[in-house]
Amino acid sequence: VWIFGYGSLVWRPGFEFTSRKVGFIPGGNLAGDTAFPERCPDSPIPPLPGRGASTWGVAYEVRGEQIAASLQYLNVREAVLGGYDTKLVKFYPQEKDAEEPILALVYIATPQNPSYLGPASEEDIAAQIIVSSGCAGHNIEYLLRLADFMRYFCPQAEDKHLFSIEEALISILPCLYYTEESLEET
Repeated sequence: VWIFGYGSLVWRPGFEFTSRKVGFIPGGNLAGDTAFPERCPDSPIPPLPGRGASTWGVAYEVRGEQIAASLQYLNVREAVLGGYDTKLVKFYPQEKDAEEPILALVYIATPQNPSYLGPASEEDIAAQIIVSSGCAGHNIEYLLRLADFMRYFCPQAEDKHLFSIEEALISILPCLYYTEESLEET
């Protein structure tokens, strides 16, 4: 069984797997107008297949006892809190010698997710990310690691929305950082 992961699943899957491949699912992109504060399902910028470009991530192959354990973990992490659909999708590995697409299970965040904030600008999403964290960590880490993953593992994929949010977040951060020296100067 193959499981497609996006977001923190690309660097912290949280389950054992046999192998992994970087690649994409077509017909999906980052949700252009959503912000999800990180709770246990950590998806400030979730993939919503069917909205245009491709969603890049990692497919994990799980076998034997890994199958039940990984699905149980993901069902708690992604599905129990609600607002996620599961679907089988065609995953296209990045590697050049890949012959056929791989059928993979994916958890897709929906607007019914309790953390859905509705339409928002990149600046508003960045502001929400700054104040949001959950059991898997802070959303600042989520965004920066996701942007790094895209830059280093998927350089051919253009994700203007993700990088615009990152840019907005970085522009806000200096306003929130105070040192003793800066406080003494005021």
